[in-house]
Amino acid sequence: MDEKNIFVIGLDEANVPILESGPGAHRYRFHRLLTIEDLQGGEVSVADLIAKAEGVLDAFEGSIDAIVGYWDFPVSTLVPILSERYGTRSTSLESVVKCEHKYWSRLEQQKVIDEHPRFGRVDLEARDPRPPEGVRYPMWLKPALAYSSELAFSVKDEADFRAAVAEIREGIGRVGKPFEAILERLDLPPEMEGVGGQVCLAEEALSGVQVAVEGYVHHGEVTVYGVLDSIDYPDSPCFLRHQYPSTLPEPVIRRLHDVSRRVMRQIGMDGATFSIEYFYDPATDEINLLEINPRHSQSHAELFAYVDGVSNHHCMLSLALGEDPALPYRSGPYTMAAKWYYRWFADGVVHDTPVEEEIERIEREIPGVRIEVVPEKGQRLSQMAQQDSYSFELAHVFTGGDSEQDLRAKYDRCVAALSLIFDATAPDDATTPDGQEETETGTETETDAVTDTVTDAVTEMETQGG
Repeated sequence: MDEKNIFVIGLDEANVPILESGPGAHRYRFHRLLTIEDLQGGEVSVADLIAKAEGVLDAFEGSIDAIVGYWDFPVSTLVPILSERYGTRSTSLESVVKCEHKYWSRLEQQKVIDEHPRFGRVDLEARDPRPPEGVRYPMWLKPALAYSSELAFSVKDEADFRAAVAEIREGIGRVGKPFEAILERLDLPPEMEGVGGQVCLAEEALSGVQVAVEGYVHHGEVTVYGVLDSIDYPDSPCFLRHQYPSTLPEPVIRRLHDVSRRVMRQIGMDGATFSIEYFYDPATDEINLLEINPRHSQSHAELFAYVDGVSNHHCMLSLALGEDPALPYRSGPYTMAAKWYYRWFADGVVHDTPVEEEIERIEREIPGVRIEVVPEKGQRLSQMAQQDSYSFELAHVFTGGDSEQDLRAKYDRCVAALSLIFDATAPDDATTPDGQEETETGTETETDAVTDTVTDAVTEMETQGG
């Protein structure tokens, strides 16, 4: 059988072993197309990225069988642009932008579903910007496009609103300006004329249990292949973990499937994966759509492999190659799995991180575990890229187990074994103060607090019917 050359935009080291262990991988040859630094560092130039990618592809002497990616903008938009240029399979650029542009996405959603919050645009050019009419506090302010939760702010009153507007005004251009270059490639509907890419969206805050729905569209048919729970740290909008499969009642999961199918048909996606984030409120039995991602989540890849036996990368690759994207069901070695976000909620300078051999030792000693340390030795946490507005990621810990207690126990053991050491400082400090007390994470107190956090979140969900 002929070897297939698959170009992965922003291929990172963490995903290489997952891609190479999937079904049929013996006949795939993966090629990195642009680096993470190319795609996410500093000011983004879409034209420069396209030119650089075309230079690599034009110089390649073999067949170009697929061009894929599993990151947000600009990767999500580069996939259809380059696929059209080189004759590979992809959904349309318009369908991707309808998902990525949060305001346009809301306009499309409200045509077919009621399960979304009140929303509206905030005029950043006004001398005294105000919340949109009908959108009430508490609310979220966010750019129409941003990396992860960058520049997304929880707003409880007018003072919060003004502070968030000031920060969004200052930073919105980094991604908003290059996004406008993408919008220029499309024939926009009347409701999007003059909107542009540097738009601020206000949405009423949602409450309940956060859930992610993953699926794909193949020959026009929408298939949902997984529903996952997302649990936050207490009193924080930051993820503590994603857990698969969801513990929500089956009737709620069926409703999530139905809403997802209706929305993705309206978006017009085909031949691609998607991941939709929702809130489900057990007290009111309400479902609300938070956002649509026009790609599957690479954060969940290990979880599907642990539980179903094959990662969700399989769907992306199969669709790009014109093959059957169906995943196996519950054929993995574990009953459930989780991705944990080990975070720190203050700034600091990392003094010590485990070397690769130490991480491999921990993974050998604790079955069903994979660890990714995020900061580098000597790095200031506030200088890390792709962090949300409220915390810093120290490590990602993937665990597979037979119960939630098993997942928590493995995570706690990993945190304690990592022993990340850094100086804790205020977020706006330029240097570490002399005599600052050194902090070692992973102590008994720390891991007990994390365990209590998870237990509280799970107990609350179970009490409310989750």
